[in-house]
Amino acid sequence: MGRMIWDRERYIAHCNFEFTGREMFCELFGPLIGLEEEWQRQGASAKEIALTAFDWDYVLKAPLAGNCEAITGLTPRVLEETPEFTVSVDEMGRKTKLCRQSATIPLPMEYPVKTMDDWLKVKHWYEFSEERIDREALLHQKELRDKGYLTIQWVPGGFDEPRQLMGEEELCIACYEEPELIADMLETIGNTCVKVMERVAEIVPIDCLSIHEDMAGKSGPLFGPAQIEAFLQPYYQKIWNCARAHGAKIFSQDSDGNMNPVIDAILACGVTCLYPCEPAAGMDMMELRKKYGARLAFKGGIDKFVLRGDFQAIRAELEYKMSGPLMGGGTVFAIDHRIPNGVPLANYRYYVETGRRLLGLPPAREEGWARMAF
Repeated sequence: MGRMIWDRERYIAHCNFEFTGREMFCELFGPLIGLEEEWQRQGASAKEIALTAFDWDYVLKAPLAGNCEAITGLTPRVLEETPEFTVSVDEMGRKTKLCRQSATIPLPMEYPVKTMDDWLKVKHWYEFSEERIDREALLHQKELRDKGYLTIQWVPGGFDEPRQLMGEEELCIACYEEPELIADMLETIGNTCVKVMERVAEIVPIDCLSIHEDMAGKSGPLFGPAQIEAFLQPYYQKIWNCARAHGAKIFSQDSDGNMNPVIDAILACGVTCLYPCEPAAGMDMMELRKKYGARLAFKGGIDKFVLRGDFQAIRAELEYKMSGPLMGGGTVFAIDHRIPNGVPLANYRYYVETGRRLLGLPPAREEGWARMAF
């Protein structure tokens, strides 16, 4: 089979720009809602719908049982449900709306924090307690690490978590009008992250620190270098220094959109790997690799919308990305987010096989499309 299961040592080496004898080619996020039905109408097999037919590479992973997230004690509940949308109250007490035909993530319609007084009422959600540590699960994760699983410590985003509490507009305004509020949020969360990681590491070492931000759109990030230096850098450096002291070799940040204006600032925070590197937002990982070299690894970076085009366009995108400085370690090749609706099954098959050929990987072909002309 053409699939390869990566163990922690090989994956860590790859993400730190060591060539381990093979490039990594994977699917990061899977299909958007509706694509499975499109592919079924085009004759997709059950394995293709499940994406197992394509023999994607993947790394064995063990998300660590140290909880750095908000513990609110609130129970989510559904308020209204129709074929078009679901209105709920979530675990933060926010009223949210999910458009069921086009989205998987509900949008908050209100937020719990507008002022320092509001924050002080919910600050206990983020304070440390021993209930954040599941020692039995960690003992099992230690066994998994010994078998080659990558241990991952998830931490709240320095932009994303305040955004979840305040909303984007209020957060950005607060950077100027109430900077002490943002600073206190991140100091509280950061202190808890450190205490959690210290206890986790008593049982199992940490391989990868992972943070979700999604702090940018197509036109650019919502925090600029000044806000990152003032607010995110102290938080990031605190948690990265702790994670690194307990074994971590990768600091991975998930941020959609155009992050170009702030890459230097996030590198100063300690980030070593950025994804998903959206070309439609101006993220060209070939140019970024030429600029930053081995300072920044990438996951993703292949234009998902090119898969809606013809075979020639797909091949041109892959030949550009799967070459030169992006080869030999430091790149996990994948499309830059979910597989969009409107991608023909034949195009996706062509993308898989062409990419595998360019990377020197063995073919992954289902019976019925093995004789297609690639």
